[in-house]
Amino acid sequence: MGFQEQVLVIHGRKPVLEALQSSQGVVRVHISSRAAGKIVTEIENLARSGGIPVERVSDNRINALARSGQHQGVAADIRAKRMQSLPSFLEQRTGRKYGSIVLVLDGIHNPANLGMILRSATAAGLDGVVVPDEGTAKIGAVAIKASAGVAFKAPILRIDNVLNAVSLLRDARFDIVALDSGGESALEADYSDRIALVLGNETNGIQKEVLDICERTLSLPLHNDVESLNVAATAAVISYILSSRRGEE
Repeated sequence: MGFQEQVLVIHGRKPVLEALQSSQGVVRVHISSRAAGKIVTEIENLARSGGIPVERVSDNRINALARSGQHQGVAADIRAKRMQSLPSFLEQRTGRKYGSIVLVLDGIHNPANLGMILRSATAAGLDGVVVPDEGTAKIGAVAIKASAGVAFKAPILRIDNVLNAVSLLRDARFDIVALDSGGESALEADYSDRIALVLGNETNGIQKEVLDICERTLSLPLHNDVESLNVAATAAVISYILSSRRGEE
């Protein structure tokens, strides 16, 4: 597994300073050659006292790292030890006797929802959360804050897009299941020992091309005229349902 498969980039003076203060696994700090001030000096001193390399770089380099976010001239690489590519994850599980439970995110644009999903899935003991690069919020400062720092130890599985994700999982003998309205109750359903459950965004749901690959659809029963749950709340409920059924089949 390559080093870059395990690196999250955070940006902004306060997020980087807090990461250094809380020993979050910062491996490198990038500071614009034009950045100055008390907090910048504190960041430099904290990093160097901890043996963490500090690079003075151009504004263009900081912009590239932050992907146009509000970086304030500072970014940092943080090692997320359980983050890897989806193909690497599947290769490790080839021929394994035990099952695997993963969530697949389709169009989750809100970084706060993404962070809360990572927190819930990790707490429930799921094996992975597929976070596609295309059409999904980036794992940046907002998502990390919403996860309460759990994003750094979450089993994040990276791939370019969700369609490739479900195709690879299907080829790896995963039962591809959509969580959408109108499906069988997720509380009463049977589950296989290798399951990938797809969550879509609240506005558009799951893409049709992805739904076409899903073998069945499940839903959470809703009462009192409640039409839907926030996707992060849905992810928390289904994560614990899946975790509780582990090993039953």
